Amino acid sequence: MNEKNINGNGVQVGIDFLYLDLDTCGRCMETESNLDDAVSELTLPLMSMGYGLTVNKVNIASEDLAEKYRFESSPTIRVNGMDILGEVKENICGDCSQISNNATKCRVFEYKGKDFEQPPKAMIMEGILGCLFSGGGMQAPKEYTVPENIRDFFKKPAKCCGCSCGEADCC
Repeated sequence: MNEKNINGNGVQVGIDFLYLDLDTCGRCMETESNLDDAVSELTLPLMSMGYGLTVNKVNIASEDLAEKYRFESSPTIRVNGMDILGEVKENICGDCSQISNNATKCRVFEYKGKDFEQPPKAMIMEGILGCLFSGGGMQAPKEYTVPENIRDFFKKPAKCCGCSCGEADCC
């Protein structure tokens, strides 16, 4: 886990970035970049209002970590425990399918009527501010089971031909 603290004088804001891969997955890498840019732009105004920021970057590298963080889909950004990126919608991610040798679905983000494979910086900024100023906070815990898609990501096919096509029926 990678953590960055930006101290303010008052309320601490915890931002969690949960992802499957930052070496190959373009969605995760671009989301990290957009999050870093959003936090950079919001830091000074939030600090002047008394907020301190802690950014935790968590590589969900096992099914156990997925369980611990109640991970629904990659990538995810939470503010004070609340997912700020809307409803979880997914489509096939070629990068993560290649990594896992299984057809893997990653998150798709709807913003201003369009779908994006990584959340735009403005969406992230609106999510952070919306959570802070709408009184948002920890979501009530709900029953959780590691989604099949995430379990499949960590399960290596018994016999793989090595083609890296990402098709579940192939390997």
